[in-house]
Amino acid sequence: MIKTDILIIGAGPTGLFAVFEAGLLQLKCHLIDSLAQPGGQCAEIYPKKPIYDIPSRPEILAGDLVDQLMEQIQPFQPGFTLGETAQDIQKQADGSFIVTTNKGTRHHASVVAIAGGLGTFEPRKPNLEGLQQWEDKGVDYIIRDPEVYRNQKVLIAGGGDSALDWTIVLADIAEELTLIHRRSEFRGALDSVEKVQVLKDQGKIHLITPAEVTALRGGVVLESVTVVQEGTSKNIAVDRFLPLFGLTPQLGPIADWGLEIEKNAIKVDNSLDYQTNIPGIYAIGDVNTYPGKLKLILCGFHEATLMCQSAYQRIHPGKRNVLKYTTVSGISGFDGSRKEAQKSTIKTIE
Repeated sequence: MIKTDILIIGAGPTGLFAVFEAGLLQLKCHLIDSLAQPGGQCAEIYPKKPIYDIPSRPEILAGDLVDQLMEQIQPFQPGFTLGETAQDIQKQADGSFIVTTNKGTRHHASVVAIAGGLGTFEPRKPNLEGLQQWEDKGVDYIIRDPEVYRNQKVLIAGGGDSALDWTIVLADIAEELTLIHRRSEFRGALDSVEKVQVLKDQGKIHLITPAEVTALRGGVVLESVTVVQEGTSKNIAVDRFLPLFGLTPQLGPIADWGLEIEKNAIKVDNSLDYQTNIPGIYAIGDVNTYPGKLKLILCGFHEATLMCQSAYQRIHPGKRNVLKYTTVSGISGFDGSRKEAQKSTIKTIE
């Protein structure tokens, strides 16, 4: 039995930052994640994707953000159960919880914080005949390393933030880059739309709208796609086809825990502490929903901070916690140089 103060389900940026805020309150954390490494989507799906809305960071790669969050929490020595999924939860007579994973690992905690991001997810795939035979042979749904596409002829399909952001990143990497969208208007951030338009005007990318891919062709690997625009069909030579239509999130076993769910997200009380309808269980980050919710990493950081303050009161009822700025209190066990910070203990289940 692994015992901890706060059991965090999900080791993405929000979950990792919660460890830091809990550590300032001298609360011990343990994290469960189905992935084999900490970092969530930032580490698994787009580690090389730049992020622009982290305070004080004009730009930071998603993977670098995870690395720095891991460095930040080292003094607090969190535990990790990786490669396992939180399966079952049982509330104890004293109000604590026992959470068991799909591999039978049991965790006992006073508080549970669900920070599962979008949950488990599958890419939304276009309805194209024979699509599956080209997967890993020229068709990719997730970009992990942009260098894979260097000097390649790449066609991206999609109209959201992911398609726009990767078009901007790959414009200087691919030999030839084409972005197509079935509508003339994009649904991504206005700034990204403007950047893509500039790239088109500069001749760095081809932009085809409204249009869609209707067929894939090739021998051993993908060699071309058929694009239909306003009734006219043409073939475009490609090495890589990236249909970036987003992900279909699923809460997985958490959906059966008796939590109040709304549109595949967990409802929380945002007026105070992001607690769910079950006292002692919180939901922070993209996995939760409330009026005015914004799915941003920085919002998850804020939610994690308030959750930890509430968790402290639950774990130490009646004990007063005086908020002190870290510039005054420092970080216990941390010498400021980071050289002496001990490494986190990571328990990976094969």
